[in-house]
Parts: sequence; structure tokens; C-alpha cells
Amino acid sequence: MSLYPSLEDLKVDKVMKAQTQFAHTSATPAIAEGTYQPQAAGLGMPSSALYPNLEELGEYMGLSLDSDEVQRNMALVPTADNQVAVSSGMGISGMVCPVTGSDLGIKRAEIRPGLREIILCKDQDRKVGLRLRAIDNGVFIQLVQANSPAALGGLRFGDQVLQINGQNCAGWSLDKAHKALKVAAETRIELIVRDRPFQRTVTMHKDSSGHVGFIFKSGNITSLVKDGSAARNGLLTAHYICEINGQNVIGLKDAQIKDILTSSPTAMTITIMPKFIYEHMVKRMSSGLLRSAMDHSVPEV
Repeated sequence: MSLYPSLEDLKVDKVMKAQTQFAHTSATPAIAEGTYQPQAAGLGMPSSALYPNLEELGEYMGLSLDSDEVQRNMALVPTADNQVAVSSGMGISGMVCPVTGSDLGIKRAEIRPGLREIILCKDQDRKVGLRLRAIDNGVFIQLVQANSPAALGGLRFGDQVLQINGQNCAGWSLDKAHKALKVAAETRIELIVRDRPFQRTVTMHKDSSGHVGFIFKSGNITSLVKDGSAARNGLLTAHYICEINGQNVIGLKDAQIKDILTSSPTAMTITIMPKFIYEHMVKRMSSGLLRSAMDHSVPEV
């Protein structure tokens, strides 16, 4: 999970910490006789007028934020005795997530910076359900077929394959990569994979009307609504939507993508890829194949 899942989380966290600080410092401490006591006004102590409450902040950002909503979605942080505690502010984990802390979409959409090992076996047709693409001397996953060993193993569109059965894939042609999968043993194929290096995630919050503030066509983001959550959190145009809350939407019709957006919770995480890279990734693949063969299941957490 990113340090600040969204700009809204950062602002809410600042308000909560400022209110907590004000509550602690507003109590008058015991003062020894003759000791100088500075005035509370001015720069020495935060004023309540400088730090709006959560309701005012929600109105400012166009969100439905109240104390109950924030409390329901506080981050859960494991404590030393393996109990789960509610954390506000930076806390143990160093993360600020008072609104999206318990949201599954962020967890499903997480792009891990390290490497992972995937062990696959072939299906009854002696296939693993992958199509690969060679880009800049790297090998990338172009298609993960639904209900295939690759889908069950957690592979996704855009993952980079670094090794196949101990062989480094750098500089491989597409034919060589597919041949390595074809000649591999049916019961064990070892892959070393890097999570979706060409993609990034943006977490946003729906406003009181249920919108985050962007327009798309054929999966491509074409415009942003001024001062909407999408614009505030850095969503960009000329980028394709690859995932919504971790669910692959590549190849789906706009109406289907809209339904997924509408049914998403208040906090949603969009995974995007620059247009020029996306179009190179799906080159020579029909939209019908992407729609019918691509794995569109909701990943497990």
C-alpha cells in the first residue's frame, strides 16, 4: 500500500492530528508561581479556525465525510501481542489511511516493488494460458486467459517475466519465450515475475453524487473534471484503465466498465497504463479476443 493512498486521506489525517494536538495543548498545565505563561493565541498553538472539522473538510472536497465514516475505515495495525488495534496518524506502519485503510480495493490493486516466484503446471491441453509480448528487451504478459493455470497462479496483464525455469528472459524474442513455455514440463514451470512495471495505481474517493471525476472512451481516459478527486489525486488523460480495485477490465465494453465503477465502494483504486505502451502491448490482438479470453475475475487478497 502506498504511503498516502489518496490526497483525501492525507488531508483527513492532518485534520485528525491537528484536532488531537489542539485537544492535548488546550488544557492549562500546572504553572509554578512567577513563571511566565505565553498566550495561546498566535503561532504558538494551532487555532481551531485554522483546522476545520471533518464535516467542513468533506464539504470542501465534495465528499461525504463524517467522524463515523472515518472511524469505520480506520487502518488496522497489528500490535506486539498479535492483537489488532485501530491506528490514526502515522502509527506503527508509517501509513496515513483514515478513510481507505480497510478498503479491499487498495489491497487487490497493490503493485509490489519486489519479485515473486510463481509455480505453474499445464492444463489438460498442455497450456498455461499465457500470451507474451517482447518490449525493450523484456518479456511481458500480454494476455492471461480466464480459468487457466496462469490466472489461478495470480499472473496479470503487464507483469514482466524475468526467468522461465531458471533461464533469464532478457533479450529473448517472442518465439523463444513461447517455446520455453511449450517445452517445459507439464507438472512444474517456475517463473520469476515483477509486478506490472508499466502500470501505477491511483486511489480516489467518490463525491456525494457518486462520481470521482473522469471521462473515458473505449477504456481510455479522455478528460478530467476540474477539482474532482481524480484530478486531485493525479489521474492522467491518455492513459488506459487496466484494473478497477484490482479487477482486470481490459477488453470490456465501456458500459461494463461503468457498471464496475458504479458498484465500487466510496474509495476506489484505478490501475492505469500510458496509452502508447498499452497500444503496443495489445497490438495485433482483437477486442473480441480480449473480451472473451482475458481473465476478468476479482483477485483474492
